[in-house]
Amino acid sequence: MKPAARLGALCLALCCLGGARGLWRSDSHEWHKLIMVHHWPATVCKEVKNHCKDPPDYWTIHGLWPDKSEGCNRSWHFNPEEIKDLLPDMRMYWPDLLHPSPNRSLHLWKHEWEKHGTCAAQLEALNSQKKYFGKSLDLSKELALNSTLQKLGITPSTYYQISDIKDALVSVYGVVPKVQCLPKQGDEEVQLLAQIEVCFSKDLQLQNCMEPGEPAPRGPEARPAASLGLEICKDGVLFYPALNKTNH
Repeated sequence: MKPAARLGALCLALCCLGGARGLWRSDSHEWHKLIMVHHWPATVCKEVKNHCKDPPDYWTIHGLWPDKSEGCNRSWHFNPEEIKDLLPDMRMYWPDLLHPSPNRSLHLWKHEWEKHGTCAAQLEALNSQKKYFGKSLDLSKELALNSTLQKLGITPSTYYQISDIKDALVSVYGVVPKVQCLPKQGDEEVQLLAQIEVCFSKDLQLQNCMEPGEPAPRGPEARPAASLGLEICKDGVLFYPALNKTNH
């Protein structure tokens, strides 16, 4: 094969590889940490009103998000066949609270893969759909947020200082989490506990989401919770609501 032909074949192969899996290599998709996000169904359902159907009364996974990029490879579509072995755990720990159709969770998982998973796939440990969702489940189980909060004495139907919740979580995980609230609305007296984020480095080691004393982020880093009307909890009191199943 002539040198020009070899060069052309090499370029074609690289372009095909890039189209299938490599679009995230762009510098514009660089990220620095992963955010393991759990949300509290009672608060999520309060925010979305009548969209919830039989929500669980335990913290569930919202997603595993690279901190500064999204939608890194729009040609790498979600394929539920690739995670069929994970489905029992996915339905239990990662349900879609917002879409009550029979296959409701597929909507959430598709969204999470195509927006966040295609960026997380920069890591070898997360470079397939099965790896991304499987590792997310593993990290969630390692954090054991539900049992951790119970052991710390943090239970629903109770008012807390946000600083007390953060300090309690730091005492267990050794890193500073980010805590999101639903701002007080109407005749409500206080903000509601909604979402807890725990961060990991690229080698999947726990790291601070926020440095001690760091101000709440604004702009792109604050966006992921915006669709639910959430924001980083303000200093002061919050309420950890119980799930009122009679309303759903």
